[in-house]
Amino acid sequence: MAITKKQKEARAKVEKNKLYSLEEASALLKEITYTKFDASVDLAVRLGVDPRKANQMVRGVVSLPHGTGKDMKVLALVTPDKEEEAKAAGADYVGLDEYLEKIKGGWTDVDVIVTMPAIMGKLGPLGRVLGPRGLMPNPKTGTVTMDVAKAVSEVKAGKIDFKVDKTGIVHAPIGKASFSAEKLVGNANELLSTLNKLKPTASKGVYMKSIFMSSTMSPSIAIDPKFS
Repeated sequence: MAITKKQKEARAKVEKNKLYSLEEASALLKEITYTKFDASVDLAVRLGVDPRKANQMVRGVVSLPHGTGKDMKVLALVTPDKEEEAKAAGADYVGLDEYLEKIKGGWTDVDVIVTMPAIMGKLGPLGRVLGPRGLMPNPKTGTVTMDVAKAVSEVKAGKIDFKVDKTGIVHAPIGKASFSAEKLVGNANELLSTLNKLKPTASKGVYMKSIFMSSTMSPSIAIDPKFS
């Protein structure tokens, strides 16, 4: 693919081999994001862990102080007595059997599924559909709970879950290109702080090896882990 004029200009603004501070990276990212739509901003953090070992798996949740900038579509799979509670909290879809049938047919037009412990047995057979898309509810991420309203509200407010991939990298959204640089820094710091707290005791040597910030279609900006 040919590189466009705007892509060349964006790449020229990012100094090779330079490690930026979070503040510098956030300000620069707004300069080099040229999409006509409000691009998503992501962090990619390479960790010094071996994800193949259970005692080095890094997974968690974080509530971004400034939200993700994305209207998260939430499906609440609940019993009838919890339906009004889920709707009042802002769930986009609420129900049970009818949605289980839709998912069985391949429907996955949601970002997060919240459910109750008693319903997890019904979701087991749908693992092949939900698992690859990261939609299977999990008690560790707070999406399997009796307090459905709280779970829905938190997701709507900017709570995200993350998991280190098989290459040792955590990819997570931290906002939109329309966010101020200060908001991007705030969200990034919250994510990095949470990752630090989740450092496995079995992880030896350097924990945060590299951090890169990018927006949709923009070049990546290398961030100095010491500044984070």
